[in-house]
Amino acid sequence: MNISVSMYSLASTIKKKNWSIFDFIDYAKRISLDGVELLDFYWESGQANSEEIERVLQAVKQNGLLVSAYDVSNNFVKDTEEERAVEVAKILEGIEVAKKLETKIVRVFCGDLHGQLTYEDGQKWIVEGLKECAKRAEEEKIFLAIENHGLLAGKSKQVKEIIDKVNSPYVGSTFDTGNFLLVHEDPGKAFDRLKREVVHVHFKDFREKNSGEELKGFRSTEGVELIGTVPGDGKVDLPYIVEGLKAVNYQRWLSIEYEGFDDAEAANEVAVNRLKMLLK
Repeated sequence: MNISVSMYSLASTIKKKNWSIFDFIDYAKRISLDGVELLDFYWESGQANSEEIERVLQAVKQNGLLVSAYDVSNNFVKDTEEERAVEVAKILEGIEVAKKLETKIVRVFCGDLHGQLTYEDGQKWIVEGLKECAKRAEEEKIFLAIENHGLLAGKSKQVKEIIDKVNSPYVGSTFDTGNFLLVHEDPGKAFDRLKREVVHVHFKDFREKNSGEELKGFRSTEGVELIGTVPGDGKVDLPYIVEGLKAVNYQRWLSIEYEGFDDAEAANEVAVNRLKMLLK
């Protein structure tokens, strides 16, 4: 198993110091990562273009790194066919970018409920969209990795149901260890359900907000406010998940995704070192 950090983990640093993708790659080298996870909204021009992709790939290779995954911010739960076609196009483009970046993982979202939509409506659109995208993913042998996120795909049962209905060997799970806490599901039990579908992992952790804290965290489905923290300092049993991954012979990427309020550079380095200890 190899370790990377999502560029999103450095969101506060990127904003504060005006970091580019190249600054992030330099940081990844400094903290001895194996790879970097890149996102579709951090390109200098606002969207991927061949010239910038080539420069990024060259920088990655010069630093002895790999691209662990390319993340697309899509949402299949749109009211019209035309809007949903735009979301399919985002993922198809993401597959092409991933191919150029020489990664085999495209992280995807499903979408969330809005208005008077039912769960059945939302899931139907998600499955249809992923089936369409899976055709290209299978041709390119690139995995579409669904992150557990939101009300339609936040729980392990929902993710498993979507994966089963799409029924493609190239559609699996980005197992986000922290996000299950937002829907009040034990991450260890979620792992037990999805362990055979995992093709990418986000190591994230949350703690409950303390009384009197002024920080604005993430509100769970039951109204509990959670604060991002360095993995290992919160509610997720990371050793259980790491041992479970070893047991199923998982050989892919483990990617830190930090969403806390401490210095992001220091926090991610601590997280990486902790994960390295767990892998020994």
